[in-house]
Amino acid sequence: MTDQSDRPGFWDAVRNRVVSSAEAEQVPSALRITTAYAWRLLVIAGAIAVIVWLVIQLKLLVVPILVALLLTALLSPAFTFMLRHRFPRWLAIVISVVGTLAIVTGLLWLAIWQISQQWDGVRDRAEEGIEQLRVYLMNGPLKLSETQLNDYVQKGLNLIQGQVDLLLNGALAIGTTAAHVATGALLALFVLLCVLFDGAGIWRWVVRLFPRRARAAADGAARMGWTTVVNYARTQLIVAVIDAVGIGLGAFLLGVPLAVPIGILVFLGAFIPIVGAVLTGIIAVVIALAYNGAWIALAMLAVVLLVQQVEGHVLQPFLMGAAVKVHPLAVVLSVAGGAMIAGIPGALFAVPLAAFVNVVAVALATGAWRGGHVQEGQLIWQTIPRERRAR
Repeated sequence: MTDQSDRPGFWDAVRNRVVSSAEAEQVPSALRITTAYAWRLLVIAGAIAVIVWLVIQLKLLVVPILVALLLTALLSPAFTFMLRHRFPRWLAIVISVVGTLAIVTGLLWLAIWQISQQWDGVRDRAEEGIEQLRVYLMNGPLKLSETQLNDYVQKGLNLIQGQVDLLLNGALAIGTTAAHVATGALLALFVLLCVLFDGAGIWRWVVRLFPRRARAAADGAARMGWTTVVNYARTQLIVAVIDAVGIGLGAFLLGVPLAVPIGILVFLGAFIPIVGAVLTGIIAVVIALAYNGAWIALAMLAVVLLVQQVEGHVLQPFLMGAAVKVHPLAVVLSVAGGAMIAGIPGALFAVPLAAFVNVVAVALATGAWRGGHVQEGQLIWQTIPRERRAR
């Protein structure tokens, strides 16, 4: 047997290793650990940056797909119910899609009809209220001059315009033309139909893209993540309906005009958790202030805050429970970050994406995916036999 020490270059390798060890001992251990974490974090940040860049470049494709997946999650409980009760798949798809389009169209028509019926009176009354508020600010305790008042109004308008531009001109805005919007809507509808018709087949194809040893883990963790998204969508739908009914009914009882459009706006805004319903509720307060005066506006504000308290402390914990473990602070930060990066689409998709990533990461780290299961008839994440996962 040949002695390893007789190999050419053996002692040079040993000497270099000793020198490297001596040099490493001169670097404090805290610094070595910090740099080890630092370069790994840089790699992760770089990977995330590349993914975000690709998403931005493919925004006209990514946003409709995400819209379709969110709609799939919203329709999943009703669609699954019909499949369990022996509805033909094509009939369940028609009822789900056509029913959703009919509901959305009906709500929009009702809002437009009421606005057209009350717009002239609201405009005249609002102009009177704004003029009364202007006179009070100039002649009341504040004694503001006309120049100061105009300056404050302009600053407020600039602030509102800046926030509107931030939302409307986000990096992932669907588009600025009607053609972009129409194309995105058709693409989202097509993806929705494909997922409803053959979601299981699509997911089996996706699973095969993973290495063989990772397929079972990816499949199980993704199922758990999708279940979380479905629970989230179902909860947000229920919460949106309750928010809309509560704030809209409060506006109607207080005599605030446009109560139905306010309720519809709150319903749509509530799909952006916490922030959406608050912002749309503020619109109701502003309308009440301009049309009904300060006291009714104060009562409208109390209604909005009461509904939000019921939502945050009763509905969300009761309906969502432990299914979606996202702290309210994480929700607010996710919505804010999504809006800053991608405007309205970013605010809409931030929380379901955060919930999905959180559940998938925890399932992979803890091995919880091994005990996951999918209920019969559930969309997309259908049961894949273990022998097929191992191939």
